[in-house]
Amino acid sequence: MSEFTGKVAVVTGAGSGIGRALALNLARQGAKLALSDMDSVGLAETVRQARALGAEVKDDHLDVTQREAVFAYAEAVVAHFGKVNQVYNNAGIAYHGEFEKSEFKDFEKVMDVDFWGVVNGTKAFLPHLIASGDGHLVNISSLFGILSMPGQSAYNSAKFAVRGFTESLRQEMLIAKHPVKVTCVHPGGIKTAIARNAIAGPGEDLATFSDFFDRKLARTSPEDAARTIVNGVRKSKARVLIGADAKFLDAWVRLVGSGYQRVVAIIAGRVMPKSNAK
Repeated sequence: MSEFTGKVAVVTGAGSGIGRALALNLARQGAKLALSDMDSVGLAETVRQARALGAEVKDDHLDVTQREAVFAYAEAVVAHFGKVNQVYNNAGIAYHGEFEKSEFKDFEKVMDVDFWGVVNGTKAFLPHLIASGDGHLVNISSLFGILSMPGQSAYNSAKFAVRGFTESLRQEMLIAKHPVKVTCVHPGGIKTAIARNAIAGPGEDLATFSDFFDRKLARTSPEDAARTIVNGVRKSKARVLIGADAKFLDAWVRLVGSGYQRVVAIIAGRVMPKSNAK
């Protein structure tokens, strides 16, 4: 028996990567799962594995950018399980491209999924987390919610916004004395398909960039990431850093302040794949 046994946990973006690893970690600990994703095939595989571990699972196709659908989904989950104890707002997409050459539609798509998807999920489920008397909200930001990178202005914007939103909400829960703990998660490079499934700006060679990410930056497995997140939830941490890269760079940014920007620009200009945009 663990403190997760019998708890109802909602995981968005559960079809692959950190979302799948979270679902399976929670399944092993006896949680009941509400899993969703846009990828029906990937979600079905996660559900299969979770049920093989003995978990009770409700699975749904869900677009987190569709606010009315997210609210309806929250009501359906509560109707099915009778309560919700934990929400992991994990669904997200990546984008690579220089802002000068990026189109508004791509920038907006990243914000819609990575920021508004988190806000939608939080707003829809927060009353139910409060009503549970034992709620925990986990929002997935990124290492790029701690420091910025060239070519990542859209993703940085969304992930910094998730961080600010989550930290503010945590303070509100403390002031109101609501029975809801709030955690913001900052993964570093994780061995998932997020870079390969990213969208890219004009002239960007996505295959080269994703290969660079996979070879040079992705160091932590999704399973290790999920284990770290669950341990953070168990310990009621406000912030969870995943990977040695996230821990080192978080400390470095706090130490050098805004001076990190010039250093990153120099290093990135030397080692990152170059854009072909004119």
